[in-house]
Amino acid sequence: MDDGTPAHDPWPALPLADWQDTRDTLHLWTQMVGKVRLALAPAVNHWWQVPLYVDARGLTTSLMPYRGMGLEIVFDLTAHELQLLTTRGERRRMTLEPRSVADFAAEFRAHLTGLGVEVPINPMPVEIVDAIPFDRDTVHASYDADAVHRFWTSLVSAHRVLSEFRGGWRGKASPVHFFWGAFDLAVTRFSGRPATPHPGGVPHCPDWVMTEAYSDEVSSCGYWPGGADEGVFYAYAYPEPAGYRQTRVQPAGASFDEALGEFVLPYADVRQAADPDAHLLRFLTSTHQAAVAPAHWPATAS
Repeated sequence: MDDGTPAHDPWPALPLADWQDTRDTLHLWTQMVGKVRLALAPAVNHWWQVPLYVDARGLTTSLMPYRGMGLEIVFDLTAHELQLLTTRGERRRMTLEPRSVADFAAEFRAHLTGLGVEVPINPMPVEIVDAIPFDRDTVHASYDADAVHRFWTSLVSAHRVLSEFRGGWRGKASPVHFFWGAFDLAVTRFSGRPATPHPGGVPHCPDWVMTEAYSDEVSSCGYWPGGADEGVFYAYAYPEPAGYRQTRVQPAGASFDEALGEFVLPYADVRQAADPDAHLLRFLTSTHQAAVAPAHWPATAS
C-alpha cells in the first residue's frame, strides 16, 4: 500500500559538485568534535580511540569518560542538529545549518563549558592543505541538509558492507569507523607482523602520528566522498608489496589510482550495479587478496 512516503534509496546519488562546499564545512565540524574524543578517550593502538561511528541518526563519538561522568556527542543528520548528552541527564543542541566554522566553533565551545567540560582542542585542522584555524574560518559556511542526509544514507550502506567484509576475517581487524581527519569510513585487516616506519608527510599531522597508525602490516579499505564525481571506495596495503599496483582486481570498474596510491572503485559504479552490496564486496575481497598474496601473509592471520 502506498502511504505517500518517499521510497528509501540505500545508495543515493551524491554528485560531489552539488555538495562539495557542504562536505568541506561538515568535515571541519567533525574535526572539532573528533578532537574532543581524542582528548577524552583512553588511548588505543592505531588511534582507534579517535574516530566517530555511524549510528541510527548520523555519526557519534560514542560514550566518552569525563571526571566521573560520561559525555556523548552526536551529529544527528536526520534532525540536523548536534547533540551533547551527559550521563547526568543533560542535553544541549546546536542546529546544523549554513553557518561558518568559526561560528560553529564558538557555540560548540560554549556548550562544552556550560556542561562543565573543559577540554583542550587544537584549533588547527589536520590532513587538510591550506588549513585555517577553526576560530578564524569564515570561508567554510555551507550546509545542504538534503545532501548531508543522502551522504549519511550512503555511509549506512557502506558500513553494512564493510562490516560484512570485516566479519569474514578471523585475525586482528579494526572496527568500521569514521576518521574525521580524512573524512572517510574505513576498516583495516592486519597480518600480525610489524611494518617499516611510515614516512609521514600528511598535512598538519605530525609524522609520529602516522608511525603509530601504521605500526603493523595492513590491508585497508573504505569509502571517501572524493576522488571521483560521486566519491570512491578505496583499498591500499602498507607496506605496499611488490607488484601490488599492477594486479588486476575486480570488478571491471576498479583501477589503481597512481595519485592516491590506492585501488579505487567509483561510488557511482556501486550504486548503479544490479546488486550494489555484492559489487562492493567483490572489490573489497579482490583488493585484499592482491595485498595478501605477494606479501605472503601468515595463514594464522586469516
